[in-house]
Amino acid sequence: MGIVDSHVHLFPEAASADPQGWAAARGEHRWARMVAPRADGRQVQGWAGVEQMLRDMDAAGIERVILQGWYWETPTTCAEHNHLMAAAISAHPDRLSAVATFHPVGGESALSSLRRARDLGLVGLGELCPEAQGYTHEDPVFERALTLAGDWGWPVTMHVTEPAGRDYPGRVETPLMKIIELVRAHPEVRFVLAHWGGLLPFFEMNAAVARSLANACYDTAASPLIYGPEIARAVASAIGTERILFGSDYPILPRGVAVPTFEPFLRVVRDGGLLPAGLEAVLSGNARRLYRLR
Repeated sequence: MGIVDSHVHLFPEAASADPQGWAAARGEHRWARMVAPRADGRQVQGWAGVEQMLRDMDAAGIERVILQGWYWETPTTCAEHNHLMAAAISAHPDRLSAVATFHPVGGESALSSLRRARDLGLVGLGELCPEAQGYTHEDPVFERALTLAGDWGWPVTMHVTEPAGRDYPGRVETPLMKIIELVRAHPEVRFVLAHWGGLLPFFEMNAAVARSLANACYDTAASPLIYGPEIARAVASAIGTERILFGSDYPILPRGVAVPTFEPFLRVVRDGGLLPAGLEAVLSGNARRLYRLR
């Protein structure tokens, strides 16, 4: 079976053309800092529309991608992004799936937006980061969104930052204990903890943590920006391969890469020393089961 990439981003054409102006008009100041060139001029955020993405998927042997939302600071931007992704999957249902983004400050309107997203064919919730979006894990509207996700069988992707990593513009600390508590409090929800879960898999060597995170998976998004290929074997040794999903974070640009491509992200997993059955599970099988893909 072809590869499934569980963590890809698609931004509006206007955002790609003028990121700072687009963000300023919407109050998306953290995103603007994250996508701006670094102090040394290096561009970390790449840009690709749907047609370029499909060409890059073909070149890398990727059959399908799951488009993730973003942890936007306003519910209006969340709704705009969900509409963009709904249009993309409608145009390419054989290649693209998508999950809905969300901000609880929108209250009932935000929950209604999730219901509309479901009607339009979106299949999950994410990529969320309460610390960056300005709400708590205990927010009652967020809790209601998680209840809907559980009822609908929607996976929920959470952005997780490794606690000991380097600083960068827009970085937000993710309290790992809060993530553990969130997952434990919602056993009916299948969580995807992005970016190797901020290395939470290694904490699963503690039996109590393992029990708390039994309903969590981990994706490999942005690996070459953070880790070497040894990360795949190390995490697989800690928790097995059944809960690891390949994700790239495309079209982000690893160091030394000038244009978007899936290859550096695939290389981290393929060169990670996984056995063939485990590699197939990470690159395809696990995502197909989680997102109920044919």
